[in-house]
Amino acid sequence: MAAEYDIIIIGGGPSGLSAASSIVRQSHETVLLDSGKYRNGKSKHMHTVPAWDNHDPEEFRAAARADFVRYDSVTVENVEVTSVKKRDDGLFEATGNNGKAWVGKKLILATGVQDVFPDIPGYADCWLSGIFHCLYCHGWEEKGTPSAGMLAEGDTSTAVVALHLARQALRMSDRVTLYTNGNEQLAKDLADALEAAPAPMAVEPRKITKLVKAPERAQITIHLDDGTSKTEAFLAHKPKTTLRGSLAQQLGLELTPMNTIKVNPPFNQTSVKGVFAAGDCSSPMHTVNAALHSGTCAGGGAPLQIQAETYNQRAIF
Repeated sequence: MAAEYDIIIIGGGPSGLSAASSIVRQSHETVLLDSGKYRNGKSKHMHTVPAWDNHDPEEFRAAARADFVRYDSVTVENVEVTSVKKRDDGLFEATGNNGKAWVGKKLILATGVQDVFPDIPGYADCWLSGIFHCLYCHGWEEKGTPSAGMLAEGDTSTAVVALHLARQALRMSDRVTLYTNGNEQLAKDLADALEAAPAPMAVEPRKITKLVKAPERAQITIHLDDGTSKTEAFLAHKPKTTLRGSLAQQLGLELTPMNTIKVNPPFNQTSVKGVFAAGDCSSPMHTVNAALHSGTCAGGGAPLQIQAETYNQRAIF
């Protein structure tokens, strides 16, 4: 028999933890289902978060869980949810990969996104150790280096976006090379842009054959198709992302053109009543602070809806 709760939260990253941190203050029985898969799972340091600068994200998650203990209203289950549905009685049922099921009046998806790496040999091996997707999260430690790289590929394959990221890299390095990985048109667009508005940047149009993490600091060696190579202090690149798992599709939730779950402010309810979404899965702004904010919004909305329905009254939203 499925365990019954007021609210089910799927996802134990910053947004799911933030949602639970709000809900506990209204004493709703809640279960947080955490797969243990996090976008920053390989990162050892968290930045831009006040009072947690340069600390381990794993310690952040543990500290947040510890805060729930005194409330005695949050149950945490380490399990991956494989299916979810809205039943005919209006309740939501989530089933884990262990066969266990949970039922709740409201559902919060905080499932996040996952990065889709480009098809470049060695890319995955260099991820976060030499390739930085956000130069607010990573990169400051390499400040003062002579040369850095920027990969203009995927989400960064337009001149405007490539130059945007390259300018950030210039805050840490004296010069930036923009690698277009064989994209001749993009190389021309970037060259034209730099001719019109010069900056200490160069354009490298040749195809990349592999990436190799160098032994020193964040250094990464870029091998090109003519047999040459260059070692950079780091390589800036934001890969494409996709929703983690298929739960949004199972529920029939409306998505945005950017392939995130469409939510309505201020409480982040989705297109299905009673389903809320928070964090990276609900916004293109993939930062911990944004996840914490949206988690608070969803964690505020779900209890308010339950409370209104308990007395057959109209909710504030």
